[in-house]
Amino acid sequence: MAENLSPQANSPGPPRTSTLVYARADGAPLVAERFSPLGSGRAGKAVVMVHGGAWTTNDRLTPTVLCERLAADGFDVFSLDFRDGRNGKHPCAVDDIRAGVRFVRANAAALGVDGERIGLVGSSSGGHLALLAALQPDGDAHGGTPIVVDGAVRDGTDVPAAVCCLAALWPVADPQHRFHYAARAGRAELVAAHERYFVDEAQMREASVPRLLMAGEASDVPPLLLAQPGEDANVPRRMTLDLVRAYQHAGGALRYLFLPGLPHAFAYQASPATTALATELAVFFKSHMRGA
Repeated sequence: MAENLSPQANSPGPPRTSTLVYARADGAPLVAERFSPLGSGRAGKAVVMVHGGAWTTNDRLTPTVLCERLAADGFDVFSLDFRDGRNGKHPCAVDDIRAGVRFVRANAAALGVDGERIGLVGSSSGGHLALLAALQPDGDAHGGTPIVVDGAVRDGTDVPAAVCCLAALWPVADPQHRFHYAARAGRAELVAAHERYFVDEAQMREASVPRLLMAGEASDVPPLLLAQPGEDANVPRRMTLDLVRAYQHAGGALRYLFLPGLPHAFAYQASPATTALATELAVFFKSHMRGA
């Protein structure tokens, strides 16, 4: 029987939450908030969530609205805390996000999820980080963060960090491009955030997702849902369109959602537009997790 892709059809009920230690970095635990559907009765589809905040603010609870919506549609959502400009430099966040995927895969049986059906979603700077993690899941460029497996900490780099699909919501896909955009726009707070997380402009340029794709440096190019609000004052539309072209150049399947009239990060708050976006995400993830 074909899987029903209608969001909230036969909804398993409101989500339950729990806090898990998924890894350790610099001697400290890294935690994830798990949003779980009720009464699924079978191995669930897992989604790892990466919050935004200009690589320097927010935490795993910031995208709670989206996490709850996805859980209500039957997904197990793992929203990560990770190192950022407050306590590290690039690429520490990418290390931790890949560890989050590895944690879910390595502990899939205990978590009650399907380790072969893991999606990834990130917003704003989190969209940038999620893209890097998904496009280079197991390379040597970013090293590794030790993960927790069966309650014990171990090197998890032998566990694949690949995902079957990816959603990037208003991603800061090219940090150097946005750095210059923010400077021209007089956005001193964004300029300062770039400087806190990245060592210098050369590192921003190296971390550009379009550059990585055009240079053939992506080892994986999973199906991508890319969303851009029409009134986004933080992410210039040209940068997003550069990402579209680069993803197509690399042979990646991509769905581009242009959302007119909406501001940056609108989906961190409950609204009809947030509900509509959550529906798009649920359909996208379900369609690419069938038979994975």
